Amino acid sequence: MNQATTTDVPAFLPATTHAYLLRSAASLAEATESDDVATSYACAHVAALQAAAALLAARTTPTVAGRRRQQRNAWVLLSEVAPELAEWAAFFSAGAAKRAAAEAGSTRAVLPGEADQLVRDADRFLAVVEQSLGLMPHAPSAARHERRVG
Repeated sequence: MNQATTTDVPAFLPATTHAYLLRSAASLAEATESDDVATSYACAHVAALQAAAALLAARTTPTVAGRRRQQRNAWVLLSEVAPELAEWAAFFSAGAAKRAAAEAGSTRAVLPGEADQLVRDADRFLAVVEQSLGLMPHAPSAARHERRVG
């Protein structure tokens, strides 16, 4: 299946878009509430991925095609469908390996400051996606406690 894209915000958003936005907010809340650095980082990255999926669900429609296209990850698709978000896509794509290491249980993959910053970045990205969909951006997450080293 190919994806046809549109730069216009649809008159209504698909239920899938809303579901991804809700999942993104829930993952962001989990990232904010977690005291575990790896969990916080992984949940923040997943929150950003779910926000990207929400935008893709809103701006693409499946089309039937005779030939299968090469599979591309969500960050590549986001850059194509929403070029204005290409920098965000590159940023989160670069953190995918670190997220995988954190999810695999590596205690050295992520520093506390990196997790805190990614939570803030994912929170901003979710707001950018919501705004690009014509929605009122969510209120930023309450200031979370900064992890203290030592």
